[in-house]
Amino acid sequence: MARSPVAGLVKRRLGREIGDVAAIRFYRSCLSHTVLRLASDPRWRAVLAVTPDKDVAARFWPSPRKVGRLPQGSGDLGRRMQRLFERLPPEPAIIVGSDVPAIRPGHIAEAFRVLARGDAVLGPAPDGGYWLIGLRRSPNVLAPIGGVRWSSAHALADTLANLDGKRIAFAVTLGDVDTGEAYRFERGCTERLIPPALSAQNAAPAMRLI
Repeated sequence: MARSPVAGLVKRRLGREIGDVAAIRFYRSCLSHTVLRLASDPRWRAVLAVTPDKDVAARFWPSPRKVGRLPQGSGDLGRRMQRLFERLPPEPAIIVGSDVPAIRPGHIAEAFRVLARGDAVLGPAPDGGYWLIGLRRSPNVLAPIGGVRWSSAHALADTLANLDGKRIAFAVTLGDVDTGEAYRFERGCTERLIPPALSAQNAAPAMRLI
């Protein structure tokens, strides 16, 4: 899921600390490298879900081969995610954000692996939200994202409450970059997303199933 890389639409908090130009440049880099890295893996099909809907055909989106685009539609984050799950075939599907520099293909591969024996997988974020959600079946079986208090420290807890009684796996904790401190820690999205070629860069962290 991605927002148009335009000042005023994304990274507004970061922009207040480091300037809008630097914040948008950072977001564009994160978006581009995330799409290119995840879309290049043949183990799944990547789709870019964008907002606002009017920008679905804009030229500023990363456009690797075989990556389709679709509009997120209206509503809060939960309604937009639910709509995406409803549009996809009734098979394992994963949604991630576009501004988490540490995402690796290995994280996605491991999430799909655990969905083969669980109902859902969540990637916690340090702020109480999550950077990844995956469902094994169609939303007719699971609809865990209604009534969630988005953009708060309760988002993960609310989603877990909706999944009570289901088999849930947790991925590694990752976060996005919303503050100047986090931005400086990351040292730029490109450096994080394209490290020296090491075989370990695609290794997935262990997930735990509960």
